[in-house]
Amino acid sequence: MADFAVIGGGIGGLATALFAARRGHRVAVFERDARAPRGSGSTLDEDFFGWRRPGVPQAAQPHLMLGAARSVLRAEAPDVYDAIMRLGARERHELDWFEQRPPARPGDEDLVMVQARRIVVETALTDALRAEPRAVLRYGEPVTGLLVDPSCAPPRVRGVQTERGAYEAELVIDAGGRRCASGEWLTGAGCRPPVVERHRTGIAYFCRWYRLPDGRADGPTRPWTVSGGTFAGCAVFPADNGVFAVTLFVHTEDPTRGALRDPAVFEAAARTFPPGAAWLELGARPLSPVLATAGLDNRWSVLVDEQGPIATGLIGVGDAVTHTNPTIGQGMSLALWAARRVARETDHGSREQGSPDFIAEHYAWAQRTLKPWFDFQVTTDRAIGERFAGREFTAGPARQMAALFECAQEDPEVMRARARVRHLAAPPAEAYGAPEVRARVAAWLLAHPDYVPNTVGPGRREWEKITAP
Repeated sequence: MADFAVIGGGIGGLATALFAARRGHRVAVFERDARAPRGSGSTLDEDFFGWRRPGVPQAAQPHLMLGAARSVLRAEAPDVYDAIMRLGARERHELDWFEQRPPARPGDEDLVMVQARRIVVETALTDALRAEPRAVLRYGEPVTGLLVDPSCAPPRVRGVQTERGAYEAELVIDAGGRRCASGEWLTGAGCRPPVVERHRTGIAYFCRWYRLPDGRADGPTRPWTVSGGTFAGCAVFPADNGVFAVTLFVHTEDPTRGALRDPAVFEAAARTFPPGAAWLELGARPLSPVLATAGLDNRWSVLVDEQGPIATGLIGVGDAVTHTNPTIGQGMSLALWAARRVARETDHGSREQGSPDFIAEHYAWAQRTLKPWFDFQVTTDRAIGERFAGREFTAGPARQMAALFECAQEDPEVMRARARVRHLAAPPAEAYGAPEVRARVAAWLLAHPDYVPNTVGPGRREWEKITAP
């Protein structure tokens, strides 16, 4: 019998298992995929570009490790963080946007982004967990159901079922992502349904990976991130070992979106945006076809309703609780926050693992800590989706927010506020509502009376000419 049975061997599941094992818990991880990352060196590219992972379609898309996730790893598993850096990841401080970094303030040390593909983080976590004597990784053994005791009130989850057998555990942790069937398993066992909030994003992504030319370790001196117009946008994601991704995003109902799967059309469209042009002009070598993803949603799912926990012995972490569209890139941070909390709370020993109080407190913490960032993602995506759908956002709060982002590129104090939000160090109302920030943005708008948001990139006529058959 294990202390923890973890459903899913993604980043959230691996981190939860590792943090718990290092606190003395016996942990079993059940992963549907029959294989795992194979280690460092040249296999990184083989794993990333050659490993078909239909259950994790986002694995081949760009990922960001924000300051919040970086802080958790450096505190809980510094050896894992060191391994990520040895595998070729790169650090980038947000205030390095400026040729001369402004004088430091407390908290600036957390405004660091780690540039790496997802496979780099997974490899480092997997290697560390394999070395833990209290951890067992069961690859190719997906969970097919839960062991539920209906005689308890509420019903008690006492383990997991796979095709190979039943495994009891004091606490089951659902890290199986948004597609995990734990909600169906619970209702099938007579439990009340989970409470789910869902918001469609209306955004489609098209990504292609490249490698910088030999002898070049990085792209343009200034970091290049997102550039957006009124109906489409472009982002560049520098990663590890000279690899980077260019991503285009459009509305899911845009009739031109299908043409972006053609590499020639994709590159021509990307070059109409400053980030895409700056990086593609370096002579980078393509490493992949154009990878498309759509049908994304922001989904919040908890196992507590107005009557209390719908079951005991089971909690969720990562995408099983809060699945967010990658516009802001906060998924890894929210997953690691939850992984750390689970490990710490089960370490206290003041409550029975999986008890009603334990479950209620876990989801109360999630509501306080994770839900505000989920709501921020929903608001952000709604604005992007509506703008791409053809609605105008040239006045009011939308213009004010766009002006803040423009002002940040010139003003270090506004950039610091933007970075604190981006790295989950401060909520938007606190960072953007600070009197100094508001005054600086207001002054910027006075100096730019004709400012119109979202004018970067091609016009619609040029875009349709590029994407025409």
